[in-house]
Amino acid sequence: MSRVTRIRMAQYGVGHGHAAGKALAMRSSPEVELTGIYEPDARLQAAIQQHRAYEGLRWYRSIEELLDDAPAALAIEGRNDQSLPMAIEAARAGKHLWYDKPAGDDWPLYQELIAIVRRQGLYLQMGYMFRYQESFRTLAEWVRSGLLGELFQLRGHMSTWIAESGGPQSRAAIAKHLGGQLYDLGGHMLDQVLWLMGDERPGRITSFLRNDATPSCPAFADNTLGVFEFARAMAMVDIAAMEVRPAQRRFEVYGSRGTAILDPMEPCPSIRLVLAEPDAGFAAGQQQVPVEPTSRQRSYERELEAFVRVLRGEQPPDRPLEHEILVQETLLRATGRIAPA
Repeated sequence: MSRVTRIRMAQYGVGHGHAAGKALAMRSSPEVELTGIYEPDARLQAAIQQHRAYEGLRWYRSIEELLDDAPAALAIEGRNDQSLPMAIEAARAGKHLWYDKPAGDDWPLYQELIAIVRRQGLYLQMGYMFRYQESFRTLAEWVRSGLLGELFQLRGHMSTWIAESGGPQSRAAIAKHLGGQLYDLGGHMLDQVLWLMGDERPGRITSFLRNDATPSCPAFADNTLGVFEFARAMAMVDIAAMEVRPAQRRFEVYGSRGTAILDPMEPCPSIRLVLAEPDAGFAAGQQQVPVEPTSRQRSYERELEAFVRVLRGEQPPDRPLEHEILVQETLLRATGRIAPA
């Protein structure tokens, strides 16, 4: 592919946990010209600019310099408390957004972002990388085809271990967000739950936001559970900050005709499928269905590939804007940032 056809992109911020992986995806893509990076925190830039993801890249001196260089799109990779104003600044300048999760925790400000995106005809793609895991893609196909029947229960377990202090990914840093660990990682699971439920808006949401292992930061919710009630189903998302490594993440879907379990969730080499009756070439009973074990970095690359194809008009978005809005709203309802409705 010739250089002329490449999409010019820049990265705004490096404080997000996915920032380096997204930079590597852009600089390795034959379809993208990564023009450079801007990080407003000079100390953070100095600490990270020798990382292999950023080696040899241009560092803009200001956001104005970045915008004047006229990239078509920006990867928004600031900390979660920075990213929403960053995204609004970029959208006002007419830039498409490859925006890492979650989209801040200020609901009125987020609605302002959506209004700008719609008014300017921009494309907003959130960085929920499990969309591009082969296992989750397969799961969505099974649900859409009716293989599992009517869904009645879903569960996402995405616990982790993070340090109590020291850096933008620590418990102390995340504590500034209501909902703590559920806020930080819950969007990944809600992105899948809502998609599998056909983007049905959950009715009642009940959350348990506990501090059970972080006495140095009592405001941090380190042991969390959200229960989401739909018309004929419910989903549970549980996330803690102190699970022994390696974390035993898993995703479960239960339907009237079958069950599907991703364990481990990432990378997932096979899906445990249980069917009441034989269907679609699968036997009745329990079986392991092999799938491509997609690495985290490959998921980032697939995110970017889809983003570029949408900008070129080669495919529709993998998730409509209404889905992105619903995920953000549901996450903020679960963390208490939006009042129960």
